[in-house]
Amino acid sequence: MGDRIGRVCVIGAGVMGAGIAAQVANAGVPVLLLDVAGEGPDRSAIAREAVARMVKAEPAPFMSKQAAGLVEIGNIEDDLTKVALCDWIVEAVVERLDVKQSLYARLETVRRPGSAISSNTSTIPLAKLVEGRSEAFVADFLITHFFNPPRYMRLLEVVSGPKTRPEVAAKVEAFADRAMGKRIVHAKDRPGFIANRIGTYWIQVAVNAAMDLGLTVEEADAIGGRPMGVPKTGIFGLIDLVGLDLMPLLQKSLGSSLAPDDPFHASLRTLQLVEKMIAEGHIGRKGKGGFYRINREKGGVREVIDLVTGEYRPEIKSVPPKGDLAALVATKGKIGEFAWGLLGRTLGYAAALVPEVAEDIVAIDDAMKLGYNWKFGPFELIDQLGTANFVRRLEQEGSAVPALLKLAGERSLYRVENGRRQYFGLDGEYHDIVRSEGVLLLEDIKLGSQPLLKNGSAALWNIGDGVTALEFTGKMNALDSDVMELIAKAIPLVQRHHKALIIYSDARNFSAGANLGFALFAVNIAAWGEIEKLVAAGQQAYKALKYAPFPVVAAPAGMALGGGCEILLHADAVQAHAETYIGLVETGVGLIPAWGGCGEMIDRWTHSGRLPKGPMPSVARIFEIVGTATVSKSAAEARDYLFLRDRDGITMNRDRLLADAKAKALSLAEGYVPPEASQYRLPGASGRVALRFAAERFHRLGLATDYDLIVSDTLAELLSGGSADLLDDVSEAELLALERQGFMARIRDGRSQVRIEHMLETGKPLRN
Repeated sequence: MGDRIGRVCVIGAGVMGAGIAAQVANAGVPVLLLDVAGEGPDRSAIAREAVARMVKAEPAPFMSKQAAGLVEIGNIEDDLTKVALCDWIVEAVVERLDVKQSLYARLETVRRPGSAISSNTSTIPLAKLVEGRSEAFVADFLITHFFNPPRYMRLLEVVSGPKTRPEVAAKVEAFADRAMGKRIVHAKDRPGFIANRIGTYWIQVAVNAAMDLGLTVEEADAIGGRPMGVPKTGIFGLIDLVGLDLMPLLQKSLGSSLAPDDPFHASLRTLQLVEKMIAEGHIGRKGKGGFYRINREKGGVREVIDLVTGEYRPEIKSVPPKGDLAALVATKGKIGEFAWGLLGRTLGYAAALVPEVAEDIVAIDDAMKLGYNWKFGPFELIDQLGTANFVRRLEQEGSAVPALLKLAGERSLYRVENGRRQYFGLDGEYHDIVRSEGVLLLEDIKLGSQPLLKNGSAALWNIGDGVTALEFTGKMNALDSDVMELIAKAIPLVQRHHKALIIYSDARNFSAGANLGFALFAVNIAAWGEIEKLVAAGQQAYKALKYAPFPVVAAPAGMALGGGCEILLHADAVQAHAETYIGLVETGVGLIPAWGGCGEMIDRWTHSGRLPKGPMPSVARIFEIVGTATVSKSAAEARDYLFLRDRDGITMNRDRLLADAKAKALSLAEGYVPPEASQYRLPGASGRVALRFAAERFHRLGLATDYDLIVSDTLAELLSGGSADLLDDVSEAELLALERQGFMARIRDGRSQVRIEHMLETGKPLRN
């Protein structure tokens, strides 16, 4: 069979199983999705309906329409023999031991020897699952615990049994890592494994503490949310997202399997309010609302449940406390009491689970950051509080001090030594954090080096082998004059001493585009010359990158919008993370792209071979994409809009993006020749009339506002070549001049200024 996984079977087409199948398909690998046979004429209706739901779902489990076509559906009565063609079989059926064991007995008769079998369970011990199975089956069996939704949650907890063949586990882990984009965390065969064991306890402690102290939902989420590095949902918002109905199930499952002296039991309470909410269907976002809800009958007002009366009331915004974590827990009154009550118990519990659930603190921190989207893991939070201070406070209140923290004493749990990040182990020594082969992180490089260039918005780093990395560092990686200035300085430096340049950031988002805050400030003081100067500087910087005497590779992840998209369009190549969302969105704030993006899109669509020949088809397609501020929902979908080309690469695992981009840059460096300057044949005045007619049709249908028509007309003038005739060639410089002219016309308009202000205040576009 070899060590390659070329086909996968997922059994169980529920939300989780279907999502796992979709992520396999996103990797470009065929997957067989099976469920029980239906009673009607379509015996595979359950699996078929699951795929149909995913095609329509938002957020989308599939990264592209092509991925959905890789899913073959079936049922376990008629199609179970097809698992013999599969290299990995993932069981994701109901969490009942008898059901799983019955399925395994059937699988044993049809699977191919050596194929991997795994369960997606989060509650049943591996030893129980394989009872009664043959030695060969046990040797090929492991647990692969995905988190929901499988496309977007990067954590995969892997549990191997004492008899699991290492080569089988390695094969599954390699596929899940490189093809499915997961970071593997090795967990031990204990109830709840790592993330759910700690996460469920954390949620229970938070709810109990909020009720005991008389906090409101908003107050608890403000204290226990962003100040602690928890997602903006906060704790009660997270319960709504996951579903209140899952809380009793997780509590029962863990409560029945943990040792009687486990602190988890002390956190268990019967909460009448929660029972009432579940009974009435207030189970969160998937129901009629939960702790939060949107009251449609009152015009979409956001409401919050009162933890005392159980009645809904309008939400009262609560401002998160300021200051560091140590100051937060030291705050007098219920704010500090809640913060310490939550952190003291949760972090102490996590520390006590080493080595019960994992061998080291890194695995636990990774599990909580990736599985629950915490910004910091439990042990990173302890370091923020100070290990000695944390232990001292536990002792003062009479709480047990975990052995790991006693051993650490005054020492931190993480440190940087000789440019390497290290963690504190149970042997009392520090150990290097070792990355997997093929993983390269800029945060690691920074520990042992200084930037080659740096200013307030960008930095240039040497990442080895003659390759440099340009990093944006402003808020949301916004682009401003500092970025353009650093690009201008970086090009001659790279040319003299290096082989290639990568544009990359470890941040969640590549770039949200130009710094609109600066633009609005400049508008308010009528600094039109400064605005035009920034537009010109951006054009010069991007064209300098395009025509640099060395290859430039962009490596985006997350949002790459506006100017962030335009810099991708000027790169020789792109190596994008699969979860990259790309678009020219300027029309949403009443502007047009002005850093060369339209010209690059014209060049791509004209030579793509996807449209009929002639200037009008490509220009019309770009007018539609840019005029509607289209954003791709994945890197794969970005190819549909030619934000990415077929030759651009896609990396599934975020941790591998920089290494993949570096490899691409080095492959281009040998014998590199810059591209030739572009010339455009545009449709002229007649083309502009046709584009205007299309925009007016949208306006008549109510899909465009009056001001949208004006913005689209400016875009149409640019794309049609301004005053150029159909027979004229338009140079790159002439098109850039049209961009500047159109951009300045629109930013001087008060209606664009209102749109910009609204976007800065709300993060949402205004339709005026």
